[in-house]
Amino acid sequence: MDIRKTYTALSPVDFISIVFLMFLLILNAVFYERIAYYAAMIVVNLVIIAAVAVLAFQADKKKTVFLSALHRWYCYPFIFFIFKEIYFMVHPIHPEDYDRLLSAADHWIFGVYPTQWMAQFANPILTEIFQISYFSYYILFVILGVGLYREHSAEEFDRGAFLIVYGFYLSYLGYFLLPAVGPRFTLHNFYALNQELPGLLCTPWMRAVINAGESISSTTPNVLASVQRDVFPSGHTEMTLIVIYLSHCYKIRLRWLVTGLGILLIISTIYLRYHYVVDLLAGAIFFLFAVWSGNLIQRWVFQDRVRRRQL
Repeated sequence: MDIRKTYTALSPVDFISIVFLMFLLILNAVFYERIAYYAAMIVVNLVIIAAVAVLAFQADKKKTVFLSALHRWYCYPFIFFIFKEIYFMVHPIHPEDYDRLLSAADHWIFGVYPTQWMAQFANPILTEIFQISYFSYYILFVILGVGLYREHSAEEFDRGAFLIVYGFYLSYLGYFLLPAVGPRFTLHNFYALNQELPGLLCTPWMRAVINAGESISSTTPNVLASVQRDVFPSGHTEMTLIVIYLSHCYKIRLRWLVTGLGILLIISTIYLRYHYVVDLLAGAIFFLFAVWSGNLIQRWVFQDRVRRRQL
């Protein structure tokens, strides 16, 4: 396989994913004494880097519909894989949780703890609406991706996918810098959540699916030892704002549905006790930085690819 041709075949998503995988690989090597599965993760990351390079090269060379689609869509499930990999890294590398700092910041700004204050408005119908909205987070990316794929060029799809993937990676860096578990564990009784915030039909199983994605269940004996540190910044806020931004930039047909769900989703992060308000503010800042810096990176990657193809 020609190394130069492989490099020029890499999309911006491939490029930033390989960079982030190398970053995780280095962290595993440096903190190997703290990370239980460091050797396995190093090997897996190396295999994935090679697989991404081969896929990019083959998709560029053969240009079949299947390979092109696989090359463009692999990033969506791949993001969840990275999310679970850092689960085994964040707490061992940075074992201190900063919930006390985050909740104190909320109280200093508002004079109350927002999740406790919002409890006065709780009712099953509202809880159901917000839980469905929160769960729609996993659907918004599909709506955006399908909209870009069907309504725009391949290059515009690639640009949108890059900003999504890049935004996720930025939020993952925040988890390393300021680990926290969220107010449902610190300001509230996690095991009483279903009694204090009961929903209707969808809330129980949606809540269970979300908890399972964060490696916890209602019967976990020591929930703080197993829960993922993924609170600061609010990835739900950052990524929802990115999806709304892209849906309007490219004027996809369902952009107003995305916007409405997105607004409810961001409010739900407080109502449902997943986040502190300062997490949301940080998520908004990360969103602005992702858009600004992401456009610069894409411009450089695309221009470099064109230049190298012309050599």
